[in-house]
Amino acid sequence: MYDWANSSFATIMLAAVFPAFFASVFGGEGSLADAWWGWAGSIRMVIMAVLAPIIGVLIAYKGYKKKMFFTFLALGILFHFFIVPQTRWEFLLIGYTLANMFWTAGNVVYDSYLSDVTTKDRMDKVSGWGYAMGYIGGSTIPFIISIALILMADGTLPSAWLPFNMDFMLAVRISVVMTAVWWGLYSIPILKNVHHKYPIETPEKGLLSDSLKNIIATARKIIKNKGMMYFILAFFFYNDGVGSVMAMAMVYGVVLGLGEVGMIGALFITQIVAMPCSIIFGRLANRFSSINIITFAICVYFLICVTGFIMGFGLRMDWFDMDVAMLLFWVLAILVGTVQGGIQATSRAVWGRVIPPEHSGEYFGFFEISGRLSGALGAFLYATVRAMTGTPDLGIIPIGVIFLIGLVLLRIGKKHLNIRPTREAN
Repeated sequence: MYDWANSSFATIMLAAVFPAFFASVFGGEGSLADAWWGWAGSIRMVIMAVLAPIIGVLIAYKGYKKKMFFTFLALGILFHFFIVPQTRWEFLLIGYTLANMFWTAGNVVYDSYLSDVTTKDRMDKVSGWGYAMGYIGGSTIPFIISIALILMADGTLPSAWLPFNMDFMLAVRISVVMTAVWWGLYSIPILKNVHHKYPIETPEKGLLSDSLKNIIATARKIIKNKGMMYFILAFFFYNDGVGSVMAMAMVYGVVLGLGEVGMIGALFITQIVAMPCSIIFGRLANRFSSINIITFAICVYFLICVTGFIMGFGLRMDWFDMDVAMLLFWVLAILVGTVQGGIQATSRAVWGRVIPPEHSGEYFGFFEISGRLSGALGAFLYATVRAMTGTPDLGIIPIGVIFLIGLVLLRIGKKHLNIRPTREAN
């Protein structure tokens, strides 16, 4: 249910509605909104990558996991209400960045609960169903409402029955409030019913020094284990590519001149496609091995980068018009839907299977370094290339290279992981 709860943020704030809103407030087509969005995202991700292992170690101690989870949840929701009245792009970016940081910190704790709620042989299935629930609920229901509000503002849907005039900015502000309420309401089940199963005793004194020792010790164990080391490096690169595609898609489309309503509709299709595909990935991982399934997903993402480059380059060279570009954007949205949830759910399950469950918080803290840096490198390279060349499509090239690096590291490390298909779909 927490996937159901927090996926509203991932769709409305991170991927679709709010990025388009930010770009329009910044200046719309031809502005540097995509560059500023990319730079801010990179800074945020680097900060969270530093904090993730610290959070991971602290939540391993008895009594800390649930308290820290609630704190991050509450602060993340609070900054949504800071965003709502803002009209300057600088404050919108600051409020969004802080809300995203606390959302991310909450996910560090949440992912570590995987070891508390299931067994290793069921992790692919449970993790996949978590993402599927997110797409069924949080990524779909509030997104439909948000799209309806935007279509009312656009005049596509009638809004005469509303007691006030609806414009695009008001539609987005209502969507931001709805995201906060949805996130908080559907977090109640995990707060009430999920508990820390493998805590370690809190030291009577020297908590910080003890935490630092545990961080160093866990880091050494990961470095010595070739399977873990190769996988976490591979995950850093290919997941960075996934995050970059997610973070930059809308602002990339806006600066190319594509319509916000059409792009948001395409991203809605992404959520519909992603739900069954997340479940299918969990079953295929049991049959063909998780590493092979991740390999397939990386190849699809590389194809997505190639298509995204062609979309921008073709417009720039007048090979086709906006209608063709929008059609390509819809193709991209469908392709992303087939692999987005699956690659992340399968990766989470692989890590959960190779770590000791009693130290899940510490190990997932390091896993989240890669997870929370997701998009930092790609967004930074995109923003820098975009600013230097003035051409958005060239910024796509380094993201494609990042996927290739992740693919090579994953295949090299496969022989050290010793993860075999279970051929079971419990």
